[in-house]
Amino acid sequence: MKKVKLKIPASVANLVCGFDILGMAVHEPYDEMTLSISASPEIIIKHEDSFGLPEEASKNVAGVVLQKIQEYFQLSHGFELVIRKHIKPGSGLGSSAASAAGAAFGANLLLGNILSKEELVHFAMFGEELASGVRHADNIAPCIYGGITLVKSSSPIDIIPLNTPDLFVTAVHPQVEVKTSDSRQILKKNISLKSAVEQWGNIAGLIAGIQKNDLSLIGRSLNDVIIEPVRSILIPQFEEVKTGSIEAGALGGGISGSGPSIFMLSEKNKVAENIAKLMKSVYDQAGIESFVYVSKINPTGIEIIEQH
Repeated sequence: MKKVKLKIPASVANLVCGFDILGMAVHEPYDEMTLSISASPEIIIKHEDSFGLPEEASKNVAGVVLQKIQEYFQLSHGFELVIRKHIKPGSGLGSSAASAAGAAFGANLLLGNILSKEELVHFAMFGEELASGVRHADNIAPCIYGGITLVKSSSPIDIIPLNTPDLFVTAVHPQVEVKTSDSRQILKKNISLKSAVEQWGNIAGLIAGIQKNDLSLIGRSLNDVIIEPVRSILIPQFEEVKTGSIEAGALGGGISGSGPSIFMLSEKNKVAENIAKLMKSVYDQAGIESFVYVSKINPTGIEIIEQH
């Protein structure tokens, strides 16, 4: 194989209470990536989008991943990568993870599937480190594994794929900027034992609800007493969107990753669509442009569109 074209999904990290350990792949939005082997040792990157991301390999999330793979396997050839991003950087929907995971996944295909999924996560985390300063896998894992994943440990890498409930995801991306690095800096370094115990209960309840397909338990567990109270102040109209969505029938939801996107889970498509209208209306009234997506949980993750 000399060339591969991929469709890489957006992802929702944390799932409210699972900071840095839970993630979920969705169908919309997604990135497209075409990767091919080149005769020269260079890594050439071209962006066919308007986000103005750097194309120098060492400064590009996908480029860094390819450099690490090239270095590890001592490859004499390079790669040519064309990226068409639809997941806006800084959206909280796993834009950098999509680039990093797609690069690792595509390179592995071109090298003959020599890497395990855990090894793909390992290499992709170098991209996340460039983007946010932290080697976290909560967005990368669902891109590569599909569905919902638990990152039990990122060093050593221990990823646990979870059940995929038959739920709808509504996500809104208000056009305000929240940098992952900034949203990490404002987090408390110490928390009370009471808050920790409550959070552990929510995480355990959420995972149990996902595994048992217990929608009521999922809804009761989508509660964050540590991260959301701090990060939500960076997101305009957050409380209005969350309260309105739950009143409209959502099981629950919260900040997607570090924000500013907000996601909600619903049992019925009609409810998910109604929540999408509500989200759009809230931001329209506030004079803030927004993009809204409704999809099911993506059970497969990265998809191969073409291979030659």
